[in-house]
Amino acid sequence: MHTIDEQIALIERGATDLISREDLVKKLQKAQETGRPLKIKAGFDPTAPDLHLGHTVLIQKLKHFQDLGHEVLFLIGDFTGMIGDPTGKSETRKALTQEDVAKNAESYKEQIFKILDPKKTKVVFNSTWLTKLTSYDFIKLASQLTVARMLERDDFKKRFEGQMPISIHEFLYPLIQGYDSVAMEADVEIGGTDQRFNLLMGRELQRTYGQAPQVVLTMPLLEGLDGVNKMSKSLGNYIGITDTPEDIYGKVLSISDELMFRYYELLSDLSIDEIASLKTAMEAGEIHPKKVKQKLARELTAKYYDEELAGKAEESFDRVFQKHGLPDDIPEKVISGDEDTIWLPRLLADAGLVKGTGDGRRMIKQNAVSIDGEKIDDDNYQVSAAGELLLKVGKRRFCKVIFT
Repeated sequence: MHTIDEQIALIERGATDLISREDLVKKLQKAQETGRPLKIKAGFDPTAPDLHLGHTVLIQKLKHFQDLGHEVLFLIGDFTGMIGDPTGKSETRKALTQEDVAKNAESYKEQIFKILDPKKTKVVFNSTWLTKLTSYDFIKLASQLTVARMLERDDFKKRFEGQMPISIHEFLYPLIQGYDSVAMEADVEIGGTDQRFNLLMGRELQRTYGQAPQVVLTMPLLEGLDGVNKMSKSLGNYIGITDTPEDIYGKVLSISDELMFRYYELLSDLSIDEIASLKTAMEAGEIHPKKVKQKLARELTAKYYDEELAGKAEESFDRVFQKHGLPDDIPEKVISGDEDTIWLPRLLADAGLVKGTGDGRRMIKQNAVSIDGEKIDDDNYQVSAAGELLLKVGKRRFCKVIFT
């Protein structure tokens, strides 16, 4: 049994906002007195099939609540996903199809259990209750908020002032997210700092529907590999939890020393005291920063795979980058040389080193592509389709291409 103070300390770890601490203390006290765990809600729109470490900041916090004995409700917004979350968007977001939502939701369910205990996690879909609402119910829900209040949201305000379109259905999004909390009778809702408006909407609507308002806990948006922008696939600065063990390990080692401890705080299972000891030892020169970063890289790789594969990833990195060798298991790709030359972005895609020609062009422009050890920075480069060559993308992706 954890004391209230111990629970608060773990819950507040890495958090930006806690609204309110007093409410949370009361809820935790009542949970101990009644033996009823708190219902902890976090919602995810299934907008993409793969999660990255930025997404796992919330999932790690769910795990903290789970470790404290509370009930985790992992909400997949299959209904709201078909509206499209307008948060942070400068234009109306394209809605997903039912097929996209179903496919991505299944992928989410597979990935979250790399962190959460499936036996202690309840996965719910908001279509369960939202599809049952009548048009009367939606009108009643919409009456709870004024347009002026909605325009307090920073993204809506900027679009309105910039005379950019705002669709009426986008105003429904925070209301529906708030109604999810009513339907789930959530005690606590966790979200990113960009979701603050929507999370507070849940508190307001719960009061309207006669429920005790949920506690709102916001978590920071994790910076990506560039150390500046939030982690994003579109920016290419992400670490995907479905990346290979070698990629996860190598990417973590590429972050700055300053960013490393932010990753430790938000993503590691080490205690705050253990992290503080590492930082103190590093600053005192008792341990090299690289060793501290290797410890983090190995932990995160093992979290999404296992200790054995994390160890192999570490050995591979040491062999390839510290000893300037090549991986033992470089894949080979046989490609028919029907033409005399082949466009490099197309070759990268055909070799499976990038997701498509657009991704290939971006990597070339980032000076991350080489052929037989020579960097190529021309995204219109034509490769001679004859013989053999060694392609390399970034620091960890290799492919031996054989033209026939």
